[in-house]
Amino acid sequence: MAKYNTLLFYCYSTIADAEQFATDHLKFCKDLGLTGRIIVAEEGLNGTVSGPAGACKTYMDTLHADARFAAIDFKVDEVDEPSFIKMHVRYKSEIVHSGLRDPHIIDPQKQTGKHLEPKDFLAMKDDEDVVILDVRSNYEHNLGKFKNAVTLDIENFRDFPAKINELAKYKDKKILTYCTGGIKCEKASALLLHEGFKNVYQLHGGIIKYGKEAGGEDFEGKCYVFDNRLSVDVNSVNPVVVSTCFNCGKTTAKMINCANPECNEHFTQCDECGEKLDGCCSPACQAHPRKREYDGTGYYVKVPQLVNTSKRIKIMTE
Repeated sequence: MAKYNTLLFYCYSTIADAEQFATDHLKFCKDLGLTGRIIVAEEGLNGTVSGPAGACKTYMDTLHADARFAAIDFKVDEVDEPSFIKMHVRYKSEIVHSGLRDPHIIDPQKQTGKHLEPKDFLAMKDDEDVVILDVRSNYEHNLGKFKNAVTLDIENFRDFPAKINELAKYKDKKILTYCTGGIKCEKASALLLHEGFKNVYQLHGGIIKYGKEAGGEDFEGKCYVFDNRLSVDVNSVNPVVVSTCFNCGKTTAKMINCANPECNEHFTQCDECGEKLDGCCSPACQAHPRKREYDGTGYYVKVPQLVNTSKRIKIMTE
């Protein structure tokens, strides 16, 4: 058994007094010795946690014993060390930011696309009447995506609703949506159905589960993940690197965050450019006085942004 595990999970399930739940859940995670990030909202949970295998098992067993979370499909990775440094549990209005908070329009507990298990997604994805739709952000699909997938020029998932009109030409097709772990597809597929798309599906468990159960076939490149690994391999059948260095254009699969914390851009960068620019996206960021020390990984614990005190005072006095 692996010494450490990293768990990726989400669940759309109503949580009464979600703010208090977040406070209590943080203590629970810390008592188990876990690290990670979890978002709590009235609509459910979204998280990635990491820690000793035994503690992770206790965490999964405890959530599965709660009727609200019994259906959680945990994606479990064996890792050499925890994938986070700290533990955060935060209360927010949504568990994935979409701006779609009207339950009369979008409610994943009531209507979503048809869930496809990885083997079924694999069997359908190359059919002539199928369109594979990546609902993730630019920096994610630039690192890796399914072969022939339609991608959208979005910086954040909250930009997805504004792109619906660009997809109108596919209304007569079967739309197979996918994302990292499945959570974005719940709302993306629900919105597509609301907008009149008839045949909408989603990859259950996302890219991560597809890699584990279908060998990741025809997923080109790596999958971006929201922890200090930054990216993981998916395809063990016909892998290929598709991403290129942001600075020189050389083929590379290495994803980093800019060493300038006030930029923090996610981008692919080869080792040579990383050494030359100290892990920054540009000479300007390299010269920034708050530049973090580059250790070759491109992952950093978040550095608090400087507070604009004049703006805060103005808000407080208005």
